[in-house]
Amino acid sequence: MADQPQPTAPFDLRHDPWGRLMFTDAAGEQHVDVEPIRAFPLTEPRRWISICNAAGREITAIDDLATLPEALQKTLTTELDRREFLPAVQRILNITLDAEPTEWTVETDRGPTKFLLDGADSVRRVGKHRCLISDMQGVRYIVNDVEKLDAHSRRLLEHYF
Repeated sequence: MADQPQPTAPFDLRHDPWGRLMFTDAAGEQHVDVEPIRAFPLTEPRRWISICNAAGREITAIDDLATLPEALQKTLTTELDRREFLPAVQRILNITLDAEPTEWTVETDRGPTKFLLDGADSVRRVGKHRCLISDMQGVRYIVNDVEKLDAHSRRLLEHYF
């Protein structure tokens, strides 16, 4: 049984000596200090990745990471993970519901934290059992499965649905 051939990439992506991400297209044109950005980070994390130049303009779009060689997939995944800070809420300890902004005390996969929420529109569903919480500082938190939260956490979260 022969090994499956690795897909080839129409571009190269690597770090320069200063640690900046560098994109080289098929024609050999280089772009320094590029950034990969997920178009749909929560629903399709391995699909629709844009590579943007330092000015924020898209250079190329990747339909599916699986179409790229493994080394390139790894570079992109590492860069995307570094760029996206999305703590997962595992437990909601308290929400001050008496006035806005509300203060949330939660346990995340990155440790305990407190944050402020502007209002109910800062909590939204992204799928049947997932929700995204955006605090007043712009930090986003994900609840991967509302159904798996403890009863106290679910009760507190119900105020927002």
